[in-house]
Amino acid sequence: MGKVVHFEIHVDDMERAKKFYGEVFGWIFEDWSEYAGMPYFGAVTGDKDEMGIDGALMQRQSPPPSAGQPLNGFACTMGVENYDATEEKILASGGTIALPKYALPGMAWQGYYTDPEGNLFGVHQSDENAK
Repeated sequence: MGKVVHFEIHVDDMERAKKFYGEVFGWIFEDWSEYAGMPYFGAVTGDKDEMGIDGALMQRQSPPPSAGQPLNGFACTMGVENYDATEEKILASGGTIALPKYALPGMAWQGYYTDPEGNLFGVHQSDENAK
């Protein structure tokens, strides 16, 4: 099986992206540019004992996707403890709502956002009372 073990988020402004993901999700970044031969920052997304994967911010190599364009790739979804508080951080940090919060009945709250770099990502809060 091919389990996902790493992700890359392509960005135009590395400092802006590090600030956004650091403030919203608490990610920590490590400079791996020397290995990649370009601006490339490893993203530590949580404790090693937690479920999930780490990834990186990578310097974008071509124009970003156009606004309103269908997703052409993968959308990463971040698990959060408090959906509404996370949405407040996203909006305060320059993100926008792509698909508003909705219930996955009996399972969770879900929604999608666009980061300041134009990338789509999801937010997911488990809640068996969601309806």
